[in-house]
Amino acid sequence: MDLGRLDLNLLVPLDMLLEERSVTRAAARLGLSQPALSGALARLRRHFADPLLVRAGNAYELTPLAVQLRRRSRVALGGVERVFASEAVFDPATSRRTFTVFASDYPMALLGPRIAAMVEAQAPGVTLRLEHHATDLIESGAEGLRGVDGLVLPHGFLFDVPSVDLFTDTWVCLADRDNDTVGDVLTMHDVAALPWVFTYNGPAAFTGAGRQLQLLGVAPRVQLVVESFLALPFYVAGTNRLALIQRHLAASLAHDIRLRVLEPPWDAVPVVEALWWHPTHTHDPEHIWLRALFTDAGATMNAPT
Repeated sequence: MDLGRLDLNLLVPLDMLLEERSVTRAAARLGLSQPALSGALARLRRHFADPLLVRAGNAYELTPLAVQLRRRSRVALGGVERVFASEAVFDPATSRRTFTVFASDYPMALLGPRIAAMVEAQAPGVTLRLEHHATDLIESGAEGLRGVDGLVLPHGFLFDVPSVDLFTDTWVCLADRDNDTVGDVLTMHDVAALPWVFTYNGPAAFTGAGRQLQLLGVAPRVQLVVESFLALPFYVAGTNRLALIQRHLAASLAHDIRLRVLEPPWDAVPVVEALWWHPTHTHDPEHIWLRALFTDAGATMNAPT
């Protein structure tokens, strides 16, 4: 495709329209008149030969193509922003750069506050966007990382792209304190017989310890799949369900008297969280600083308490 023939000014309206699903709200956020943004939407519809936004009652919904474009437009804008935010000499103390890193809620909750404190101390003008990762970002591999600054993800999902290890964790099991079908020690019989809530359960989205059970010939009875580690306690408390959770996160839930933390009855593989990035970022001084920030924060997680 000849980029010289494209109207790249339409990229920002496209991203805002797909986010707001409303010409009125998108125009207000962009500081444009509604007729101007309606004209941009008309040009976008002609370019893609697709309505993008279709009325459903009193609201608008995204077409299937628009759903795909929503993430792509955000990735494209992130790349544009990085190009024009580049500095000959990077000084964190004066930088106004925005970094976007994708992760699950687990490293966001545990690693994120440590990084935020470091950003505040070293680079008060920098903005760090921590966004929840999606399966398609992982499945697209290096191409998906092109438009973002990084992805925090355990080993076993991405290959052939640069990474740096951040911290190591292990798995424990959650059970309701009043679940009298489980004794003081969790057994493999319990693992096979009781229902589970898994955080991820798909070809490209899974926990290593959960996948390991299947390799051991145990088929957990997965009753619920909730793509949030922080939500797990709410789906275990008051039920006979079991859940796998990282030890660091379980320690932060120690105050929850509804739950018991039990050792898994199999040698669960550890979690090695890493920061992954596109190779084009490797020698970028700004990205080198970002990676050091993440590794320093990760080192505090590995340090004995």
